[in-house]
Amino acid sequence: MVAFFLQYLRFQKRRSRHTISAYEADLKQFHEFASGMGVENPETATKATIRAWIIELSDGEYSPNSINRKLSSLRAFFDFLLREGKISSHPMTSIRSLKKPKRLPVYVRENNMKNLFENYNFSPDFSGQRDRLILELLYGTGMRLSELIGLKPESISFEESKILVFGKRSKERWIPLHQNLVHQLKEYLNAIEKTLPELPVTTLIVTDKGKPAYPVFIERVVKKYLGLVTSEKKKSPHVLRHTFASHLLNAGAEISSIKELLGHTSLAATQVYAHNTVAKLKQAYGLAHPRAKRQTDETK
Repeated sequence: MVAFFLQYLRFQKRRSRHTISAYEADLKQFHEFASGMGVENPETATKATIRAWIIELSDGEYSPNSINRKLSSLRAFFDFLLREGKISSHPMTSIRSLKKPKRLPVYVRENNMKNLFENYNFSPDFSGQRDRLILELLYGTGMRLSELIGLKPESISFEESKILVFGKRSKERWIPLHQNLVHQLKEYLNAIEKTLPELPVTTLIVTDKGKPAYPVFIERVVKKYLGLVTSEKKKSPHVLRHTFASHLLNAGAEISSIKELLGHTSLAATQVYAHNTVAKLKQAYGLAHPRAKRQTDETK
């Protein structure tokens, strides 16, 4: 029945040759496994056989994505058999796809951020001051891109060293500012007055022509400068938000405090940074601990 199924895919579903080859390879792999369990015909496979196959794939080097694709091929095959009346019940009714592991947030290493701010020479003109301020605000406060764009000069409280942002659903929160950032904000506002004296500034971050900054503009600035210090593929404002949270957690900050600074409504959204830190700790342990190193060397 596998041959009939492949013809069905080719002539009725008009699947590409590449797709059909993938289906054929998956079904062949399942057939070989089922045969080893005494099931000669794939169409007679039971739920138990399929679950045993999933376990074997999981024990191998297959990722959840690869296993789910194979299960999709098998599910389509049994769908076909059921429509053709070759089987009376679907053996995969209660079988669910594997959960994909959550991707840990990408962040820039602390020494790389330090290198950017201490060793890179930003141009002394207005553009250079503004670009540096964009990076400092995103990394120094953890604010979102939309929150950065929404800032106004009056959002800043110099007396209390804090800045007001409006997050999701217009929920406002105050974020503390370190003294270096306070100083840069003052210099930036002075630079705006000197560079754009005749233009009324309604938003804090503006383009060279004094227009309000927009998302793509901010993204270009961040990508340009992060490209100088990191080889990570993702170089976006949100990466600096992740970097802010990860560095705070690594330095011992309470996760509940980080939640408030980020403007998360639930602690669950912030917990992902804890997972990220644990992953880094495990990696460091594997590379540095004598026992872990010996086990690693023995497996090479």
